[in-house]
Amino acid sequence: MAEGPPARLVGISLDCSDPQRLADFYLAMLGGRQLWATRSSVGVDVPGAVLIAQKVDGYVPPAWPGASIIHLDLTAEDLDAAATRAVALGATLPEQPDPRWHVLLDLAGHPFCLTPFVPEPVD
Repeated sequence: MAEGPPARLVGISLDCSDPQRLADFYLAMLGGRQLWATRSSVGVDVPGAVLIAQKVDGYVPPAWPGASIIHLDLTAEDLDAAATRAVALGATLPEQPDPRWHVLLDLAGHPFCLTPFVPEPVD
């Protein structure tokens, strides 16, 4: 095993063409607070993570299904209500691959799942 302390996850960056717009979507969807805003990135502290909407010139949304590099898994007490809220905030609801969860696309085209899975807390 490698020596030294393990690395620590500090944020998840999402490429996009409009960082403020994407950050506003996730703030409305998940709650939290905006940490910073520049022309090139907006950081938002949401429950469980820091999301960074990062401007990429010539950004092209990932192709779903199949070509996303990463996607977020979110949970809610009522998945249908959370999906309806996401769509009202601007997300799109593509054809669903599995009835156990909802796959949506955020404003920059990144897929995210609304899932009933909730991990057990780490002691």
